[in-house]
Amino acid sequence: MNDLAGKTALVTGSVQGIGLGVAKALAGAGARIAVHGLATPEQAAEALEAVTAAGAPEARFFDADLRDVAAIEAMMAELADWGGVDILVNNAGIQKTVSLADADAATWDAVIGVNLSAAFHTMRLAMPAMAGRGYGRVVNIASVHGLVASVNKAPYVSAKFGLVGLSKVAALEYAAAGNRESGGVTVNCIAPGWTETELIEPQIQARAADHGGDRAAGVADLLSEKQPSLRMTSTDEIGALALWLCHPIAHNVTGTTIPVDGGWTAQ
Repeated sequence: MNDLAGKTALVTGSVQGIGLGVAKALAGAGARIAVHGLATPEQAAEALEAVTAAGAPEARFFDADLRDVAAIEAMMAELADWGGVDILVNNAGIQKTVSLADADAATWDAVIGVNLSAAFHTMRLAMPAMAGRGYGRVVNIASVHGLVASVNKAPYVSAKFGLVGLSKVAALEYAAAGNRESGGVTVNCIAPGWTETELIEPQIQARAADHGGDRAAGVADLLSEKQPSLRMTSTDEIGALALWLCHPIAHNVTGTTIPVDGGWTAQ
């Protein structure tokens, strides 16, 4: 399937985890991929190799620091020279678990900057050209924490709730751009719950140790606190959903937030 042939996708934070899973899914549909992240040369090369192997006809690496508006603007200008961004996936994020009483200004500014402000800047710079072409997709990787709260996550929850709201506004502003034939311009959020990435493997192993080294039991123990399915989502599954949202058939799906959380937010 080459449904995205001729399209260019920017996936922020795509050297690993969910971002890389999404980038590979879009590459498999024929899109050129702008891989992004703060990475070593070796990590960047591995990510580029992965999306190329998945089917991307061309891939480039960008290392803009998303806390720096000037760096974002420079990256988006370079991408415009490359042909422009047809698909924008705002996935990059950081989190720090800290109580409201103990949080400081630097933590707030960093978490809001990367998780919310960066998405605002990439969207404002990419979406007018999408409208001009009659096709564009913005997929913002929010979180269940864009729909429900947890203690000790005030900056992160605030950023993700803000990302959901920003997406709704953008969806309304661009809802009439394009048409069914061109694919239109849509903006949606995916809200993952527990997702199997390298970052949470230490937590899984710690729980597994309490169950005689049984990893599946460790996963179920970890998820039992929040995720009723007791199953994690794979990054490839998030990628498959993002890919469907980018298909022209999804021209009337906009302004939504789709949880992938095993029932977490249904409680």
